[in-house]
Parts: sequence; C-alpha cells; structure tokens
Amino acid sequence: MDQLTVSDRDTAYVWVGRDTGGRPGPAVRLLRQAGAALLGRAEAEVVLAHGPAGNPVVRIAGPESVELPVSVSRAGRVVVVAARAAGPVGVDVEQVRALPALALARRWFPPAELAWLADRPEAGRAAEFLRLWTAKEAVGKALGVGLRGGGLLREMPPPGLPLRQVPGGEPVRVGHPELGGGLVLAVAVRAEAGVEVAVEVVQRAGPAVDVAQGPGPDVDVAQGPGPDVEADVAQWPGPDVEVVQGAGPDVEVVRGAGHGVAADRSAPVERTSLPVVVRGNASSRRSTRGRL
Repeated sequence: MDQLTVSDRDTAYVWVGRDTGGRPGPAVRLLRQAGAALLGRAEAEVVLAHGPAGNPVVRIAGPESVELPVSVSRAGRVVVVAARAAGPVGVDVEQVRALPALALARRWFPPAELAWLADRPEAGRAAEFLRLWTAKEAVGKALGVGLRGGGLLREMPPPGLPLRQVPGGEPVRVGHPELGGGLVLAVAVRAEAGVEVAVEVVQRAGPAVDVAQGPGPDVDVAQGPGPDVEADVAQWPGPDVEVVQGAGPDVEVVRGAGHGVAADRSAPVERTSLPVVVRGNASSRRSTRGRL
C-alpha cells in the first residue's frame, strides 16, 4: 500500500482495492483505512454506517461525533473508495468494454455531448462514453442526488484533469485520474469557486486485478444494435440484471429487481454500474444472470 501523507490543501483521496472474497469486504477495509488516515484515529475507532439516502458514512463515535465524507464504487472485482475531509465527494469506476456508445448517448445524453462523442475516434469512443457516464455518476453522488431528476442529461465538461467545473451553476467539479488496467475513474467534489481541490490516488489495486469476472457471466455487447435492435439505458439502483441472450445480434438485457447486496450486506457500498438494455428479436433466447 502506498503511504498517505495528509496534505494541508483540500484533497480528494482515492483508494483502489480488489475483492478477493474475504471478510470483511474490500469496501469495509478501504473505508476504515480512509477514516483512520484522514481523521487521525485508529481503524478500530472508525464506525461505518449508512446515511439517510443509503450512502456510506464514516464516523468516529463519541460525545463529539466526527464524520468523513466518502463515496464508493465497484467494477467487477475492483472497489474504489474516495474520501475528502473538506466536503462532499463522489466517485465512480467502470471497466472499458465494447458497447454501442453513440446509440446510448443519443438516447440519454444532451445533444452537445452526443456531438462531442461523435467527433471522437471510433477506437476510443466506448472509453470516452464511459468517462462521461462515470462523471455523471460521480457528480450525482457528490450532490447527494444520484442520477435522479434527469442526472443523465446533466452536461459534463470534457473529461480529464484538473477537476473542471460542471456547467449549470452548481458548485461541483469533476475529473478523471488515470488508473490504467482498462478502468475509467471519475471523481467529483462540491467546492465553491476559487477553492483549489486536488485529487490523489493513494492506493492502487495492482496488475493482478481481475475486473473481467463480475458477479455473473460476461455479457457481450460488442455487436451493438443491429437492424432490429434498439439500445436503451435505464437508471439502475444495483448491479443485478436479467440477461436474455439469443443467437447473433439479438440480445436483451432487462432491469432486475434487487440491489445485489446480499453477498456483503454489512458493507456500506454505493453499487452503481452502467446498465445497457438492448431489445431485439425474441427468438432462440436463453436466460442467465449477469452484469454489464
């Protein structure tokens, strides 16, 4: 693990871990590390809980309870935790994979973002789409509203660093620190104009991270929408989706009912991922469970 030296400047710190199936889960371990490092207490004193909106909360219990703003995201076996002592923070991570980027952007993103995405080289368009998507997720978390109220239509600044102001008047910024390993990471903070906020990746998961194996079988959407296929996206509270897949380009992914937290209910984790719903010919389908 990289050693954290807490800076006097306003900084959003990011920890990246790998889910190896042990207990406590990686989110719990990383949240305790974050709480101990930024609140200056022993990990045993750090208390993990859920806020009113289901968001993770890190605090030091006692007569004068102290809380640390945190955010959590998952992509397959990778878990990312962000923490910032100075104010709200949001984080989102996605694995880069083939997907119908323009079809999804046409359905859910504002026209300016669709035009920007269409101008990107085709080879990197899926990654650029995911940078916009993770930015929207991270900003929603930093604002405490998620994607509710038209969050997918909230316009984002061009991806990159340093943190950039989100259009629309809210005092929130977002940026994309490099993680490598086929991952896209977005970090967002609420901060007033003139306040400089840095981002520091404290701990990385390392080259052994396997993000290809999520909690279910892989879903291949590389073919994208064919002539009889409509791509769609729905806001999704958890990673469980029902996948019905047929031969050729006929793939249907429909929203599942649960939040997918049965495996580790003790961990205060914001579980978010990109849900892709592709509706096509219903012939020759087989049903399985999976996650995009």
